[in-house]
Amino acid sequence: MACNSSTCQSNCYRNQDDEETLEQHSPPANKAEAAAAMESCPVDTNGDGNTHLCFKCKSNERMSSSGVGDDGRFCSGCFRSNLFAKFRLAVTSNAMISPSDKVLVAFSGGPCSRVALQFVHELQVKAHKNFEASRDRSLQVFGVGVAYIDETSACSIPSHEMDSAIETIQSVVSNLRPPSKELHIVQIESVYSSNLGDRREKLKKLLDTVNDVTGKEDLLSHLRMLSLQKIATENGYNRLLVGTCTSRIARHVISSTVKGQGYSLPADIQYVDARWEVPVALPLRDCIAQELHMLCCVDGLKTVELAKNSFSGINGLVSSFVALLQEENPSRESTIVRTAGKLTPFNFSRIPDLDESNNVPLATKRRQKRNNVKHVNSISSESFCAVCNSPLNISDVQTLRSCETSPETANILSGTWCSSCQFQILPKDSTSQELFLSLLPPSMVARAIHGSTGNSNSLREQIQEFLLSDDEAES
Repeated sequence: MACNSSTCQSNCYRNQDDEETLEQHSPPANKAEAAAAMESCPVDTNGDGNTHLCFKCKSNERMSSSGVGDDGRFCSGCFRSNLFAKFRLAVTSNAMISPSDKVLVAFSGGPCSRVALQFVHELQVKAHKNFEASRDRSLQVFGVGVAYIDETSACSIPSHEMDSAIETIQSVVSNLRPPSKELHIVQIESVYSSNLGDRREKLKKLLDTVNDVTGKEDLLSHLRMLSLQKIATENGYNRLLVGTCTSRIARHVISSTVKGQGYSLPADIQYVDARWEVPVALPLRDCIAQELHMLCCVDGLKTVELAKNSFSGINGLVSSFVALLQEENPSRESTIVRTAGKLTPFNFSRIPDLDESNNVPLATKRRQKRNNVKHVNSISSESFCAVCNSPLNISDVQTLRSCETSPETANILSGTWCSSCQFQILPKDSTSQELFLSLLPPSMVARAIHGSTGNSNSLREQIQEFLLSDDEAES
């Protein structure tokens, strides 16, 4: 007896015609039937139907018909808003920018840093509009500066190409107003305190003493970060924003694992890195390079690409490997970063809390305290490598403590290095090693000497209650 109900699932009310209809609309039973069904489905290649419409707004055509990635699902407007939403979520959920901050954006001229600069500008414009709209003008607007590191002396870039690149960068920054932004163009050899000629000579000699190709590239990257930190500290910036994206982090994860830097890896892949004097923020951590490059093409954002020396070391091999994986599976880079993100972070992977004595509005302090991420589990580290500033593990700390007994500065410097820098960067023979240590920038030398004394004192204070006195040790 049929129940004559359209919601009944017992099939008691269906007749023969309904059974035929059910068979036509039922899902395929296996993969072969699913493939056949996909082939039989009509594909609208003219855009008259809904197959090429944006997945989000359902009104505009998609950027591409591949169906892979955000460009294959969204139109240009929704694609841009989706990228900006990722950026804004990273900034707000990790308290990267506060109204009272002065932010320095590291601009290399590439698509990633160009998008980061554009998004920061849009945040600043919105804050400036709110400031103009407020009655008492009490709302602060964070300041923005732009830093570009000239690596001509290290990478042998032709002078006419560098002059053209600097003109383009100046044009890009000048068009991002109001509010106006100060541009800092600094040579990478500025990490030395001597005159310009001696700086370039010291930098060339320093790089020439490194025989390993990978070590030379890594050392140049560390010097670049020191230059950015110097610009930030000398000009009063308290935030440093870099355009590091998912693609670059995925390559760094693989290369660091190959180099034996697994212990310090969690320090380099978080949204915030506060082990530096000026905390470093990664607002594009959730965006892949392909999407950022496409956004530059869609919005017509100017970029600068200089022909630098190609490296054939570990970093170059890993980049080729990850690029091949990304071609096979467009989500492979994101998978690598998400997997590495499960590692326990260090306690400095967040913006430091504001001091109560600072002249900062109470609302800003409350906002940072509310939005600043808090890691449930974190690793505490008091010792850092003098070159790459990576946290040192137990074996490296033991080496450091053994070198502290030596009065020679060279032994102290070589003892404050992580195992990866000792293997990749530090020369093997004693003569080249002494020359290399004598050519290190003053900031690296000061960090090594200060770290060797400060870290040992800090470690002793932590374990003081567990140490035996001289009388107890004799008995």
